[in-house]
Amino acid sequence: MRVIVIGGTGHIGTYLVPELVLAGHEVVVLSRGRREPYRSSGAWRRVEVLTVDREAEEAAGTFGRRVRELQADVVIDLICFTEASARQLAEALDGQVRHLLHCGTIWVHGPSASVPTREDAPRAPFGEYGIAKAAIERYLLTRDGVPATVIHPGHISGPGWTPVNPAGNLDLGVFEKLANGNELALPDLGLETVQHVHAADVAGLFLAAMANRSVAVGEAFHAVANGAMTLRGYAEGVARWFGREPDLTFLPWDEWRATVSARDAEITWDHIAHSPHCSMEKAARLLGFHPRYTALEATLEAITWLVDNGKVSVSEPAAG
Repeated sequence: MRVIVIGGTGHIGTYLVPELVLAGHEVVVLSRGRREPYRSSGAWRRVEVLTVDREAEEAAGTFGRRVRELQADVVIDLICFTEASARQLAEALDGQVRHLLHCGTIWVHGPSASVPTREDAPRAPFGEYGIAKAAIERYLLTRDGVPATVIHPGHISGPGWTPVNPAGNLDLGVFEKLANGNELALPDLGLETVQHVHAADVAGLFLAAMANRSVAVGEAFHAVANGAMTLRGYAEGVARWFGREPDLTFLPWDEWRATVSARDAEITWDHIAHSPHCSMEKAARLLGFHPRYTALEATLEAITWLVDNGKVSVSEPAAG
């Protein structure tokens, strides 16, 4: 099939695009042209990459028409963040494509009330991102004319970028403390959760939804590792991978946030207020898909890249 991937050089596209090529599809990637894929692959030589400023073209009302004129069988949208953006694309593709796949987020749930949270659980999204993604999902899965599937990733991880750390933010110093046996303070009791997923597994779920179109259309699926990690368990796993015994201390939230920057505290609060723990049962049952990586494995692969590229300093060679 002819497949258009919007935003195909980012986290997910790095793994998804080469797999689409290897599966025999004709692939066109629309990208701003500001980033190379995180992993090299000879498959990219067979990909047509078009430089597109989506925001500018949407403002001009031309983006949906541009995608339609590419005459795709399948469109995979990895960088849509508002309902208005989704509407412009879907209206242009009405009756023109076999399958539209949209990348959402597990943030559509808000905080987990019952775990593991299923896709059909009652929703209580909060924050601009989660609310907007929930609105996109409702729109795409209830409109006629464009057969759609929504994939909701957790905290995407993999080589080439910084994963959410055991303190719930992106401070590389957290990994350095664990790697070097230094004390790390966590908020409250460290029992809030994060749920990572390797970018390769997110790509795999998109492929599974394409391959099982008859049961995927009209549905949403989580894309997470099986099982969430508590902040404490995550910190212990990373420390021991480095051959260290974890040296953890726990502070009430108001005390803990005073020990980090305002931005790090904001990011941590967003993660622990959600504390996701989502189910992968639906993807297994309908699509036969099972994640390859555990949550800790996904993060350790990213941490290995950070160490190897000098972004995390370790006093002794890593034991892992």
